[in-house]
Amino acid sequence: MSASLIFLNSDSRVLEQIRKGNEQALVTLFEKNRTPVTAFVVRNSGTRDDAEDLLQEAVIVLWERVRSGQFHYSSALSTFIFATARNKWLRLLARKRKELPMVHNGNEIASGDASSLEIVIEEEETIKMRMALDKLGDPCRTILLLYYYDECSMQEIAQRMGFANADSVKSKKYRCKKALERAFKLGRE
Repeated sequence: MSASLIFLNSDSRVLEQIRKGNEQALVTLFEKNRTPVTAFVVRNSGTRDDAEDLLQEAVIVLWERVRSGQFHYSSALSTFIFATARNKWLRLLARKRKELPMVHNGNEIASGDASSLEIVIEEEETIKMRMALDKLGDPCRTILLLYYYDECSMQEIAQRMGFANADSVKSKKYRCKKALERAFKLGRE
């Protein structure tokens, strides 16, 4: 099954609305993607307001790419929006980390509260995980994002990605997860 036939349901309708300039598609995309983007941003040192801003930017990026003909439909729109929001958030965290004035005083960090070191370490781990995920490529990257971030069932992933059944996805997800763990471990060394 070709990639363009995988998501003929709501994604194709939303894309058609965007091509026609129907701004209701923006609202649809925003509402559909609010929960996973908010969960990711809040888990990674952000606020709900940060998540709303990022989601709005990600939806606009999709809108502009579709309207200009630069969008290549290869995965679910929710995957594109989540990845765009995630990448923007990780870049913002990296920028903030570079701007964070830290003075090492023995084993202490004198730049603020006691959790500053924990936040920096968690942000570094998140960036390393993103890099490992990016190294995997597709279909592993898409399967893991759909499963862990979009919280899709194995059956939903099978339907979206054209797998024969949920068991095929489960087996592939297991291999992809192991590959991600190896890539992440290599990135930590």
